[in-house]
Amino acid sequence: MTTTNDKNIATVLHLSTLTQYIIPFGNYIFPIVIWSSKKESEFIDNNGKSVMNFQLSILIYSIILCLIAIPILLYTIFSNVPINLIFSDDDFIIENFSFGQIGGLATIGITAAFIFGAMKVIEFVLVILAAVKASNGENYKYPLSIPFFK
Repeated sequence: MTTTNDKNIATVLHLSTLTQYIIPFGNYIFPIVIWSSKKESEFIDNNGKSVMNFQLSILIYSIILCLIAIPILLYTIFSNVPINLIFSDDDFIIENFSFGQIGGLATIGITAAFIFGAMKVIEFVLVILAAVKASNGENYKYPLSIPFFK
């Protein structure tokens, strides 16, 4: 039987990942601190593993998407688009910039950037859903989560 205290701690454990929007790496620091201090409870231990597996999976997916998007976009912009910078009065003007010259390779980069943005929105929604499930005493398994901790 899961106690109310365990449910509350598991809920805070899931919600602590949202600190990433205020504190860099807060989505790793705070869940680890909460999980390691209260892991004697099986319910909290399962939720802690789930949270950390999901956050590490999101990190890996984000790194892969950035490794795809950033170089492709930089290469496409700097190699295919003629950019003439004219400096006047401490301002610069970009002439001859046309999105028509950006090819299919940039489409891959833009798609990867869009997927990254969508992934962050989905992450936010799944964290809230997991917190609600934890407050109800249910174990929640995040989708597409790589099981680093078993």
